[in-house]
Amino acid sequence: MDWIKELLWGDGIAHSVMLMAIVIVLGMLMGKIKIGSVSLGITFVLFAGIIFGHFGFRINSEVLHFFKEFGLILFVYSIGMQVGPGFFSSFRKGGITLNMLAAAVVALGVAITIVIHYVTGLSIPTMVGIMSGAVTNTPGLGAAQQAYFDTHGVADSSIAMGYAVAYPLGVVGIILSIIAIRFIFKVKTEKETERLNAEDTTHSSEARPISLMVRNPAIFGKTIAELSALLEHRDFVLSRIWYNDSKHIEMVSGDTVLHENDKIFVITNDNDAETVKTFVGEEIPMERKQWIRPESEFINRRILVTKSNLNGKRLGDLKLRKLYGINITRINRSGVDLVASPNLTLQIGDRVNVVGTQSAISNVEKVLGNSMKRLNEPNLIPIFLGIFLGILVGSIPFAVPGVPQPVKLGLAGGPLIVAILVSRFGYKYRLVTYTTMSANLMLREIGITVFLACVGIGAGDGFVDTIINKGGFTWIGYGFIITTLPLLIVGSIARHFYKLNYFTLMGLMAGSTTDPPALAYSNATAGNDAPAVGYATVYPLTMFLRVLTAQLLILLFM
Repeated sequence: MDWIKELLWGDGIAHSVMLMAIVIVLGMLMGKIKIGSVSLGITFVLFAGIIFGHFGFRINSEVLHFFKEFGLILFVYSIGMQVGPGFFSSFRKGGITLNMLAAAVVALGVAITIVIHYVTGLSIPTMVGIMSGAVTNTPGLGAAQQAYFDTHGVADSSIAMGYAVAYPLGVVGIILSIIAIRFIFKVKTEKETERLNAEDTTHSSEARPISLMVRNPAIFGKTIAELSALLEHRDFVLSRIWYNDSKHIEMVSGDTVLHENDKIFVITNDNDAETVKTFVGEEIPMERKQWIRPESEFINRRILVTKSNLNGKRLGDLKLRKLYGINITRINRSGVDLVASPNLTLQIGDRVNVVGTQSAISNVEKVLGNSMKRLNEPNLIPIFLGIFLGILVGSIPFAVPGVPQPVKLGLAGGPLIVAILVSRFGYKYRLVTYTTMSANLMLREIGITVFLACVGIGAGDGFVDTIINKGGFTWIGYGFIITTLPLLIVGSIARHFYKLNYFTLMGLMAGSTTDPPALAYSNATAGNDAPAVGYATVYPLTMFLRVLTAQLLILLFM
């Protein structure tokens, strides 16, 4: 029975993979346990690994290090691919305020970590682990461990121990902070709902349909092409026209002539709606279904862009209206309707709203692809090319004044930054970066579970001794301070000075700590999508700052 002994207690590949697999399985099962509506979820994989490590299960150090770093790379790269498309747009309009408040939460947490380090004498690696656990940020833990290893050539188990000790109360502390803000400012959810409904929550770039009557004498007798030239800097699409004389509806073309009291159906956005209305005439109450007569041969269909050669091409370059006699009114991208202007750049996965005859739309389908099967096929080249470039960027040393050795973005920061850039700008270089949500989630979950299992197994030896004999219980208190104090300070500022809606503030507080359980609690409490919007707005920048600051603390204070 030596083979069983080797399989359970050896250091071969079979033993390593089997041990990781059972740790992940048990951790995921434990993650289904809820206390109230709160669960630690996937983080239980870390605690399962600690349990196995405590009872003497080991993985060869080189194998453990490889699996841990590769899991981290997969995790942070998939995170970057997810947040990249919205990373830069999150700074627009009110997003700037939300992101600056979230950055303040991060900065205060770092400052408190440094203060506790100097007051207590606790090592910076341990404090960074506590800080990452206190704000439930696993990529920060990975970044800190990788930065420490790059600097010293060995791992420091206290980083993972600090994280594991602080994490459980970190989850609770975030939710308690959200509740505390509600009581401090005596928030009434009914009034917050009314405020939210009264606010303009639409996005300025989203497509908006309006019906207009031609009343401006300056455009009587002009063609659609001439009108478009007069408003060339505005985003709008004229879809259909209702002729006042004949009472007939048809699709517009560049040669369509406008007459007094004709009605036109326009797709535009909030920024340009008033200008278009003023220029044409007046808005009229006409429902969208009134623009399609029962006897009309025109149909309305959404077609998927699935042909890779269209990725990065401008819509106007395809000349679809001229070639097939159809109108494209709007394009849905990641759940948001955009005005189908000629300068809009297409991306794989866009849903194009086409109006035209059955035969014309069939021809357009052949041009755009419309193959769900093709979308479901994984695009592995951009993923591994991005990982290659991410590791390359993460390995570049940067000289920083006052730091004794060059600083690197590392295996966490490099792939994260490259993934953000590739997912946002890759289409300009004909890179098909589209990945289905399920595929991205699978990649992310595999990466994080492998990483947490390895961290837990590596930290298991000595974990209990640290808690009992080396002041581990005080680490819990330090973590709770790092969790709650920044949230209470910034939450109070956001509410008192910026008059932020409480539901949006809940999302901000959850997002500034990248904590899904807090978001789940906020969504359940609010009963609307305001917390999710706030969370999504600050999440990309917060994730980036958490990874960056964890590394900088290790590099600057070691």
